[in-house]
Amino acid sequence: MQLPDFIKKFPGLEIPFPEDVVTSHAIRSDAGLVVFFDFKKDMVLPPHSHLAQWGTVLDGEIEFTIEGDTRTLGPGAIYNIPSGAEHGAIIKAGTKVIDVFEEADRYPVKG
Repeated sequence: MQLPDFIKKFPGLEIPFPEDVVTSHAIRSDAGLVVFFDFKKDMVLPPHSHLAQWGTVLDGEIEFTIEGDTRTLGPGAIYNIPSGAEHGAIIKAGTKVIDVFEEADRYPVKG
């Protein structure tokens, strides 16, 4: 599945992962941050926590561990990470997700 061209025109984010591993396209408001992530290579997201996050898998597969509960999520799956909940993931190449962060400034917008 390809993201539409108009979404690819949304600004990218300053994320702590190389662009050959994952790209981002985001919409930011004072109330939160919506990010379209496209994982180009397999990636391990180490355990961490922050304010609330909600997401859905568009394509591919994620093995998510949220507060010690591990589940494999595929296209159409929805995840809800409460504020402060420790979580991490193993993300397969080709995975695309939409993440919505409670923190408007979770990641700085490029440019």
